[in-house]
Amino acid sequence: MAHEHDHRKHSHQQGHGHGQGHGHGHGGGDTDIDWNEMGPLLETQAELFAPVYERAMAWLAQEVTEPGLIVDAGSGPGVVSCLFADAFPGARVVAVDGTEPLLDRARARAARQGVADRFETLAGELPDVLGELDYPADLLWASRSLHHLGDQRAGLAAFADRLAPGGTLALLEGGLPTRFLPRDIGIGRPGLQARVDALEEEWFARMRADLPGSVAVTEDWPALLASAGLKHTRTRTFLLDLPAPATDRARAYVAASLARVRDGLAGDLDAQDRATLDRLLDPADPASVHRRPDVFVLGAYTVHTAVRPV
Repeated sequence: MAHEHDHRKHSHQQGHGHGQGHGHGHGGGDTDIDWNEMGPLLETQAELFAPVYERAMAWLAQEVTEPGLIVDAGSGPGVVSCLFADAFPGARVVAVDGTEPLLDRARARAARQGVADRFETLAGELPDVLGELDYPADLLWASRSLHHLGDQRAGLAAFADRLAPGGTLALLEGGLPTRFLPRDIGIGRPGLQARVDALEEEWFARMRADLPGSVAVTEDWPALLASAGLKHTRTRTFLLDLPAPATDRARAYVAASLARVRDGLAGDLDAQDRATLDRLLDPADPASVHRRPDVFVLGAYTVHTAVRPV
C-alpha cells in the first residue's frame, strides 16, 4: 500500500496514497490499484504537494518536540518520509510500505538527500508489519493509508498500539477534492469535475467494500482516534493553492490525473464528458490542459492528531 498523495486516493493519492497523497487510483474499471505502476506519478505528485506536508510538519512540531522515531505508515516512494527527516533532524525515520519497488525509490531518495544514515524502510502489509518495529514511535504518520484497510477502527487501534507513551498519531484523511479547472471551461458541459467527483465517490465506496474484512464505519476521525484510547485530538486543514497560470510540473500532474480519470472511469463517464477529457488531454488542442491559461491546482488536506496517554 503506498500513499503519496491522492485527493482521497482518487487517481490524482489526490494521496501520498499512496497518498500521501492525493487521489483514488483507478484501474481498468475495477478497484485494484497497481501501486508499483503508479510509483512515478506518486513521487511527482508528492513533490508538487510538498508545501502542504511542510506546513503540516511545522504544525506537528508544536506538539511533537524532538521525536526519536518517526514512522511513515504507507510511505509510498518516500517523498514525505524524507521531508520528515528534514523537518526533524534529530529523528530516525522508518518508511513502511507493502511495495518493495516503492521502498527502493524511498531509499534512493534518502541517499540523494543525505539522510540515509537515519532512514530505514520496512516492507509488509499494514497494520501487522508495524509489529516488526524495534521501538515504539514518537510520531506515526498515516497519510491516506488507513482507508485501504478493511477494518479502519482495528487499524487505528494497531497504529495507536505502536506509539510510545506520549507519542502522537497523525492521520491525513478527508479534505476536499482537488480542483484543476473553472466550472465552465468553454468545451463540453460545465461542471465536469463535479461529475467526476461523484463517480469517484462511487468508486471509492466499491473499493472499500471490496477490501478483505471490510467494515463500514462513520468517518468521524477524532471520535475514532478517541475510541483507540488516544487523547487530545486536534484537526487542521492545509491548503494547496497553485494558481493559474500553472507551472509545467503542475500541468503534468493535472494531465496525469485526468488521464487516470479518463482511463479508470471510462465506462462510467458519458460520451460528452469522455470527449471533453480527450480534448483536455490532447497536447495539440488549444483547449488542452497542456496549453490553456486557466489551469490551476487547488486542494484541501485535513490532518487529525491524537496522543497516547503517558
